[in-house]
Amino acid sequence: MKISNETKVGVLVAVAIALMILGLNFLKGKKLFSNATTFYGLYQNIQGLQNSNPVLINGMQVGTVYKISPAKDMKTITVEMNITKDITIPSNSVAFIKSNPLGTSSVEIILGNASTFLKNKDTIPTVAHAGLFSEVLTKVDPLLLDVRKAITTIDTLTGNVNSVLDPSAKNNIASMLHNLNKISEALLTTTASLNVLMNHQNGALAQTLKNANSITGNLAANNEKISNITSNLEKTTDKFAQLDIQKTYLTLDSAINHFKVALNQFNNPNGTFGKLMNDPTLYQNLASTGNKLNLLLDDIRLHPKRYINVSVFGKKQKTSHCLFPCPIL
Repeated sequence: MKISNETKVGVLVAVAIALMILGLNFLKGKKLFSNATTFYGLYQNIQGLQNSNPVLINGMQVGTVYKISPAKDMKTITVEMNITKDITIPSNSVAFIKSNPLGTSSVEIILGNASTFLKNKDTIPTVAHAGLFSEVLTKVDPLLLDVRKAITTIDTLTGNVNSVLDPSAKNNIASMLHNLNKISEALLTTTASLNVLMNHQNGALAQTLKNANSITGNLAANNEKISNITSNLEKTTDKFAQLDIQKTYLTLDSAINHFKVALNQFNNPNGTFGKLMNDPTLYQNLASTGNKLNLLLDDIRLHPKRYINVSVFGKKQKTSHCLFPCPIL
């Protein structure tokens, strides 16, 4: 039987179309001759994920990214994943996108521990960043282990404390707590006093600052006067510095020595001043002379004609001399 050229061309075209479809699906990561399970994941940022990128579980590729469909508002992006391995995925599993700067991005699924499993066409829970979820998973177990150790240590410590604390020790602890309460009350009182002191309007510190500001203001206002006073003081000190202090001191010392000599002469009983000051006979003679001088003056005042005779025709009167001083009128 002879096959016509048209039939051959048609068969070739059909085979080419089939191969093209199979190739496109292969490039998309979809295998037509296998029972693949489809899951959907919703993301806000796919971090450069593309079709045919691998889907991994525990580092093993179990499928590929088949289709990426953004929403119209671009707030969410739907990633369709084909799982080619015959596996079951718990319903509380989480899928996150792991970006690789040196390679292709991938979707990694961390299996949960639920007793129910995802079905075909289900949506798997997702997280935004792989680092956060991985960090939580890597730190939960060590943290729980540390918590268990801490609880064991606390139990041991509690047992030791209960065995050590006798009634007297408990009383001491109660007394210590009472003292701590007193100390806390004293601290509260001190804090209140400090608050009063630090009051920005009426506190003593505020008043002190106001006074300091007033003083500095007065100093600033009288700066010119203070400068003049300082200048005058400098001039005065310069004049004092120019004085011959040594010569003045020598002159003063000489005057003091002369004064000492004079005082010694006054105090010397053999000297003139000493006799004048200390001889009672000289004092009595001076007193007698003064008394006689007073009598003479009184007699002259009472009887002037006895001493001055100016009468032309009169007779000279005879009167007695004054023997006692007359009273002063």
